[in-house]
Amino acid sequence: MFAKRLLQKAIHQSQHNMSHGNLTSADLDLRVAVHYGIPSTASILAFDPIQRLLAIGTLDGRIKVIGGDGIEGLLISPKQLPYKYIEFLQNQGYLVSILNDNDIQVWNLESRCLVYCLEWESNITAFSVINGSNLMYVGDDYALVAVMKYDAEEGKLLQLPYHISANSLSETAGFPFPTDQPIVGVLPQPCSSGNRVLIAYQNGLVILWDVSEDQIVFVGGGKDLQLKDGVVKSTNEVNIDSPEETLEHQLGDKEISALCWASSNGSILAVGYIDGDILFWNTSSSASIKGQQALSPSNNVVKLRLSSAERRLPVIVLQWSKDYKSHNDCDGQLFIYGGDEIGSEEVLTVLTLEWSPGMGNLRCVGRTDLTLTGSFADMILLPSSGTTGGNHKADVFVLTNPGQLHFYDEASLSALVSQKERNLSISGLEFPVVIPTTNPTMMVAKLIRVPTGENLLKALSEISSVVNRGSIPNPSAGTKWPLTGGVPSQLSISKNNGIERVYLAGYSDGSVRIWNATYPLLSFICLVQGKEQGIKVAGSSAPVSRLDFCVFTLNLAVGNECGLVQIYNLKDSSDGTKFLFVTQTKSEVHNLPQGKGPQCRAVLSLINSPVQALQFVKHGGKLAVGFECGHVAVLDTSSLTVLFFLNDVSFSSSPTISMTWKELTNSQGHLKSPKHSETKTTVYPTEEVMFILTKDAHIHVIDGNTGNMIIPQSWHLKKESIAISMYVIDGRISASKVSDDNPPEEASKDSSTKNEPVPGSSPFVINSPETEQNSSSENPYSEERLLNSFILLCCVDSLRLYSTKSVIQGNNKPIRKVKHARPCIWTATFKKADRVSGLVLLFQTGEIEIRSLPDLELVKESSLMSILRWNCKANMDKTMSADDSHFTLANGYESAFVSMLAVENGFRIPESLPCLHDKVVAAAADAALSVSLNQKKKRGTAPGLLGIVKGLKGGKMVHTGDSAATPKSTFDHLEGMFWKSQQSGPSPHVDHQEVVELNIDDIEIDEPLSVASTSSSHDVKREGESEREKLFQGGTGDTKPRLRTAEEIRAKYRKAEDVSSVASQARNKLMERGEKLERISRRTEDLQNGAEDFASLANELVKTLEGRKWWHI
Repeated sequence: MFAKRLLQKAIHQSQHNMSHGNLTSADLDLRVAVHYGIPSTASILAFDPIQRLLAIGTLDGRIKVIGGDGIEGLLISPKQLPYKYIEFLQNQGYLVSILNDNDIQVWNLESRCLVYCLEWESNITAFSVINGSNLMYVGDDYALVAVMKYDAEEGKLLQLPYHISANSLSETAGFPFPTDQPIVGVLPQPCSSGNRVLIAYQNGLVILWDVSEDQIVFVGGGKDLQLKDGVVKSTNEVNIDSPEETLEHQLGDKEISALCWASSNGSILAVGYIDGDILFWNTSSSASIKGQQALSPSNNVVKLRLSSAERRLPVIVLQWSKDYKSHNDCDGQLFIYGGDEIGSEEVLTVLTLEWSPGMGNLRCVGRTDLTLTGSFADMILLPSSGTTGGNHKADVFVLTNPGQLHFYDEASLSALVSQKERNLSISGLEFPVVIPTTNPTMMVAKLIRVPTGENLLKALSEISSVVNRGSIPNPSAGTKWPLTGGVPSQLSISKNNGIERVYLAGYSDGSVRIWNATYPLLSFICLVQGKEQGIKVAGSSAPVSRLDFCVFTLNLAVGNECGLVQIYNLKDSSDGTKFLFVTQTKSEVHNLPQGKGPQCRAVLSLINSPVQALQFVKHGGKLAVGFECGHVAVLDTSSLTVLFFLNDVSFSSSPTISMTWKELTNSQGHLKSPKHSETKTTVYPTEEVMFILTKDAHIHVIDGNTGNMIIPQSWHLKKESIAISMYVIDGRISASKVSDDNPPEEASKDSSTKNEPVPGSSPFVINSPETEQNSSSENPYSEERLLNSFILLCCVDSLRLYSTKSVIQGNNKPIRKVKHARPCIWTATFKKADRVSGLVLLFQTGEIEIRSLPDLELVKESSLMSILRWNCKANMDKTMSADDSHFTLANGYESAFVSMLAVENGFRIPESLPCLHDKVVAAAADAALSVSLNQKKKRGTAPGLLGIVKGLKGGKMVHTGDSAATPKSTFDHLEGMFWKSQQSGPSPHVDHQEVVELNIDDIEIDEPLSVASTSSSHDVKREGESEREKLFQGGTGDTKPRLRTAEEIRAKYRKAEDVSSVASQARNKLMERGEKLERISRRTEDLQNGAEDFASLANELVKTLEGRKWWHI
């Protein structure tokens, strides 16, 4: 009777034109709202030791920033290019990155946006930030070092006038420097506050330059440098030469591939080369280099080799950490990637090195090889925080491909190094992902919005308070995850806020994890293991294939690939519960002990076929299950019994992929099948209709109460097609009628799709479209409302919109049809202003389309590549889910939530985002530093930052040692020098090893230029040589002046130049004199300040002593 009545109403239904959708391109703004995990293209690391943040640059223009307690951020560059350098501006909330096309970018971590970008004209080959400042050194392939500054107030990246060129260094050194050699490293020297910088050239030449004195402090390497192999005594298997095997070695064109400081005071430099050699240079040795090449004695250079093989890998990474147990600033651990025999196992080698006084004896007292879990990408050292002394070696992060991050703490490394056997290994602590996607593998996911209601929100909040809320699991004993940076939003941590959205994920081991997804910082609610203690059920640990969660009853249904359906209740069961094992033939009851958290109520094993559709209906009162073989079962969740089981829904055994349930108000009190029109069914308060879609695009209409077929034969397309999903759209019919001769205009057209009204179809006007995404309507429909609804059929090759009445009649002519130019793999509807207004489609190519409903007009096009820099992978659609205006997806080690609408929502409220820069920590660090500097002035020693902000900067080219932060005020003097233009190039000076006391009577404005020093003793002139002796160079030992003729003087000193050149030289001479006077003035001011500080301390001491009694003195 019911079906007949529907058919009769459908026949007499008037035809109307379809209205356009209310979705526009202005309503859409696809943006990554939540991102967890490390990108598979990760390639480079950076670390802020004060904020305790880790940044990971990728090969596709993304930067992942990781803090503590699940705080993560994703920065996406406008250009899809690899990053070759990334560095934090320490404790300032900014990150500097350099792309392969030499764009220098500055990111604001607080606002998570790109604030400035500077296009560099030349190829940047070296980059380093002066620790604790906003100043940077930039080296290029033209042998030029420039200085950059980021001005946070103006929001600009400035290039300062100061630069160091090969020509200026040649003028200082007295011999030519190569101008065609790229700079491969710029390292500020430890403990120099940026005043000294080491410059390394590709051909092996290294220069230590003093900015404040405009002088070369050290020269090493270069062509034709005679080098004697040093002796490295080793207790482990580091290959060395015996003491008598000293030989001369030519370093011509010995290219540098890595370098780092190998001492806390910057006296030792470790350099790795492409042939696998590692050289240690003593930069504290000095010598004059004027006039000839530098030659380094063997006691200033030591060579180390990891293997005696003739062909060895280049040394890719060198990093060093100090051994705080030793009083020697050079003792420590050297981390090496590369340098071993070609074809050997890929490992990270850690050497424990000890030096005797000087550089005459280097001992390797320990070696260990860390086996990598993937191909090496990068590593970085970071210190133990909160300590000032004791045995504290640097911890290490190791990044491997694809996107794997492991942490090795000092304790595990020390234990491994102390072992005598090299084949022992340790497993690093894996990055604790918030949403696991691998190990176990995520199989299916679902995002569910919780309806508003105090009882529901309270019940979910109680569950999350009972179970462990920590999203990051506790690491193994003794190991603590070192990243603690970032600040969670107040909204995400407030106890007064309920749960408005949950995210569920099913895994390959049968487990299910549930998170509170109300805000961008997801919090873990509970873990469902998939196994029951004391009860063994075959197939219970099979991979999860489908899941659903009822927010009204807090029941969780889990279907797996073995056909099992497990029903859990998340409420706490303090008095125990009963467990039912149900099959088609029997039902077993077991008693479970009391316990906290989710309890399994039942396991149903009806057929050995993977579950492909799972859905709670009637507010959780029923559960519909669709299997891969085409069978359908409906269960009563209160009694846990099978209401009916349909084994002939699909005669072709095509998988059931979608089910939609509608409740209808029943004024007649009964429902009759058209096939058996005189047979009355049992009377229910409402009638229930199931729409079942199989993969072969067949639609079946079933009576939800009895399982009887409302339509005797299934509805199907004329041509075979593969179905993806089905949606029932609710519609209201307007009274106006429009002729079919006026087809609706398309909002937009594109060459890849065809969107056209079908002639002879039955168009309708839809005023308030409403739909449910594969879920039943919880509000009863009237019969008229059902007839006025529409069925949207999404297939791999097309979209088709039908009226429900035409489907009931068996008419397969669509109202609207869109043909795809490429295969579609996933679809979902979303809401605008609480009404379903759009359809999002993902194609096999990774492209995304958004179409309006109900007219299916194309509104916006995008792609996974433009949004997330992802390629579409196989089975990606299985882990995708959508709710409201968000959709979720997973790829590799990453998972993301994408927000589609431009309006504010729970994920886009600025107050809901966790902050990546902690201003409280920054202020505390600055305050601690001020106290430290005051104590330093009083005691005359440097106590560091009381262990609060002690850090170690990392990178491919690393400066190491005590890199405690330095206040910005200490760099004002250095910045002042950088603002001066070097028109005449650097002025050469003598490298004084001791502090020189100045006397005003000794100052000569026209003093002759002196020469810089080198590491070679073969070019050293007599240190006692006076300025008068240098003036009369070329003379005899007798320094008495002799009379020279005017012709001799002109022949020696005259230059063939015009008047303008002479004027220019005079102007430059005056500028040099002015600079010298400025330096004298600054030194005088420093002495005056020192005297005032001393006087102040003396006055304080007098006051203190005056207040004390004589017996206290």
